Amino acid sequence: MSKSTQIFDLLNVLDNLKHLVRTGWKHFEIPEPETVAGHMYRMAVLAMALAGEDPSLDIVRCVKMALVHDIGEAIVGDITPRCGVSEETKFTLEENAVLKIASYVGPAVGDEWEALWREYEAASTPEAKAVKQLDKFDMVAQAATYEKKYGIDLSEFFNTTTKAFSTEPFLTWNRELRERRTVEKSEKRELA
Repeated sequence: MSKSTQIFDLLNVLDNLKHLVRTGWKHFEIPEPETVAGHMYRMAVLAMALAGEDPSLDIVRCVKMALVHDIGEAIVGDITPRCGVSEETKFTLEENAVLKIASYVGPAVGDEWEALWREYEAASTPEAKAVKQLDKFDMVAQAATYEKKYGIDLSEFFNTTTKAFSTEPFLTWNRELRERRTVEKSEKRELA
């Protein structure tokens, strides 16, 4: 297979991610839910913001990891705990997808994407731990936005992430987000 053919395979993968709606929001029938690509993009921008928060992190590595952590979903879809797929099966499906996608680019780039994905999955470095927390923070921040925009209760997302944050700035960001959510819900009740 020529490199030009592989670039079109990669374009198809990226197109899938641009249009793949995140499953958790579909379960709650959110109108116009975010896509996997939108989620990964916002995480990458938030990863850049970590430069001012934690100078010990390799920010470029965090940004790259944010951009590939869900790339396998282009092939296997966005599998959530509600999908009834075991963690082992999910890992294997995504691993095979990442390996396939990595084959669409040169070996050095593909090897890096695979390594970044494995590092993220294992949460084996400070960067991976930070990106894992970014993933959870982005999810609850999106839930808060949808609650406010659509008047829907998405407490499930907040309940499942109560212990997801262990380092700064995530502890502070999470606390502030939850405080804002409480205030907004209180104000809404007062208006009702």
